[in-house]
This record gives sequence, C-alpha cells and structure tokens, in this order.
Amino acid sequence: MEKVFGKDTERMDRIAVLIPCYNEEQTISKVVKDVREALPEAVVYVYDNNSTDRTGELAQAQGAVVRRERRQGKGNVIRRMFREIDAECYLMIDGDDTYPLDCAREMADKVLLNNADMVVGDRLSSTYFTENKRPFHNFGNSLMRAGINGLFHTDIKDIMTGYRAFSYEFVKTFPVFSKGFEIETEMTIHAVNYNMQVENVVVEYRDRPEGSVSKLNTYADGMRVIRKMLQLYRNYRPFRFFGAFCLLLTAAALLLMLPILGEYLSTGLVPRFPTLIVCGFMVLAGIQSFFAGLILEVLTAKDRRDFEYRLVKISAEKRGKKS
Repeated sequence: MEKVFGKDTERMDRIAVLIPCYNEEQTISKVVKDVREALPEAVVYVYDNNSTDRTGELAQAQGAVVRRERRQGKGNVIRRMFREIDAECYLMIDGDDTYPLDCAREMADKVLLNNADMVVGDRLSSTYFTENKRPFHNFGNSLMRAGINGLFHTDIKDIMTGYRAFSYEFVKTFPVFSKGFEIETEMTIHAVNYNMQVENVVVEYRDRPEGSVSKLNTYADGMRVIRKMLQLYRNYRPFRFFGAFCLLLTAAALLLMLPILGEYLSTGLVPRFPTLIVCGFMVLAGIQSFFAGLILEVLTAKDRRDFEYRLVKISAEKRGKKS
C-alpha cells in the first residue's frame, strides 16, 4: 500500500492535484513547490508520460507522488489519473509553470463548498492574448470558444485551458475517449451536455519560460480538436446535426429543381431528367437524415436519463468512501 506524507492513499483525498507531464524538468519542481504552498493539505500526483529527462525524479524530490503512463498523449494520462485517484476535489494543472497558484484555493472551494462539478481556469479573460506569443494558438482558442458556445448554447470562457477543478461525480462519470490535447474539449462538452454545474474563475497566464517547449502542435492538434467538437456535437445533439443536413440537401434540391419546374409549367416539358432524378435522391437523403436525427435524439434522451441514475449511484459511492 502506497504511503504519501503519512497518509493511506486507498482512502479518499480531500484535494488531489493532478499534473500530467512530458519533459518538464525545467519547471516541474517549481510547480510542485507552488502547489504545496497554496494547498498544503493536498496530495500532489505527477504522471510522467514517457519523459526522457528528469521530470519524475525532480517531482518526487519535491514530495509529489509520481506515477507513469506508457501510452503517449494527454488524454491517455488523464484517463489513468481519473481511474486511479479518489478525491472530493481534483485540481488539474499543467507542469509548465504557466498558471500561478493564487487562484487554486478559490477553484477548490467552488467544488468543495459550492458543489461545482467543473471549474474552468479562464485565461482568455486575463493575460493570455498578451502573454502567449503564438498567434495561431490565440486564434484557435477564440475559434473553439465561439464554436462550442454557439453550438451548445453555453457560456464557457476558456475551452482549451489545462487549469481546472472537478468534483468526484464529474471524474467518475466522465468517459475519456480522447488520446491527446482534444481532452479539454471533451471535458467541456461532457459537462455542458449533462447539465453539470460549471463555473469560471479568471486566472493569470504567463508564457512558458525560455527553453521550455510546448508539446501542442498548432495545426495537427488544432484539426483534431475541431474534429472532436463536431463529433461530439453529432453524438450529443443528433437532431440538430442531421437536421442541418436535411435542410441543406432539401434546399439544394429545390434550388436545382426550380428552373426545371418553371420550364415544365410554361412548356409542359421536362428537358433535364438526370437533374430531376438527382434532386429526387437528394430529397430522399434529406428525409433519411431527418429521421436518423429523430431516432438518435430519442436514444440521446434515454442516455441523459441513464446518466442521472449513474450520478445518484456515484454520489452514494462518494458518501460511502468519506464515512
């Protein structure tokens, strides 16, 4: 049985700080030290994702619990973290020292005292756009915020932040499918879809120190994030997704059919049968899309009901672990 600061880790932690890391030897010691100063009662977990430097060794020297995830990718690390650790409040932070810890207590209290399910560390409302020197990252963050808030009718201030706090109920009901950096998008949409309590806390952001390199590929990871957003919109809002295809196909069919219909009304002839046939198939495809969305919407509603039952079960499990 693993002992951490004299504590039996099979019991539920009050606050667990989760730090996924890959080659962060330049900053990890400071991050762990800052966490322990800001939240002295917390247990700090550093998950080393195949680092080739001294990240794990330095984190352990600062008193963190160091574990390893062999499958590369932030999503894989978070899947293991959420599966292995039980806590009343989880605080997730990057190991690159871009987030000051002065807001950590406020974020934890929103989970522990205000019953928030997810607290978002909002960089975009503070210093992100002036500190971050990568313009495409700035554009991507703004695009994702506008896209998700528009599609899901919500008001999340920062979609891609790695600074978040979670409740036990969120962590144990969140199915992690992403392998990489699209995990933040998946977390956000999961909370919104299941009507979980989400709160925003404005946090300061500072760019990485000189010599520290971001692992995020602007274009490749950006495309994965956009694809994940559309995939989750299809899964969680199927009637709107397939309804949009229905409208698009039907509108295109009508647009192509209008000249043929006008000529038929004036001359009684149908000169372009191939176009008319294509229009018919487009309308049929639109009808299929409409009913597919309708059927999937019913299944999605059932999933939401089942989720509420799972949530009750997880809440009872949490009370049992605390007692």
